[in-house]
Amino acid sequence: MNSDEIFNKLEPIIRGYLPDDAKDTEITRNSDLTQELNINSAHLIDVILDIEDAFGVEFSNDDLEKLRNLDDVIALIKAKTT
Repeated sequence: MNSDEIFNKLEPIIRGYLPDDAKDTEITRNSDLTQELNINSAHLIDVILDIEDAFGVEFSNDDLEKLRNLDDVIALIKAKTT
């Protein structure tokens, strides 16, 4: 699965957790999950769980510390699925 395919699968997951003050048009590969998209820490855990289910991967605590934007998520998914 290439980066664009992963992003296309990630986008609806992220969109489902956006607060009212964030627009889904703001979702880009460089979007910071908490700062730009305003996903709070409780919802971030739900996002991670949904991503793990969707891609059949498991993130460690060390992995979670590296996840700032969608490019980070994409890189980690690629590393765990290849």
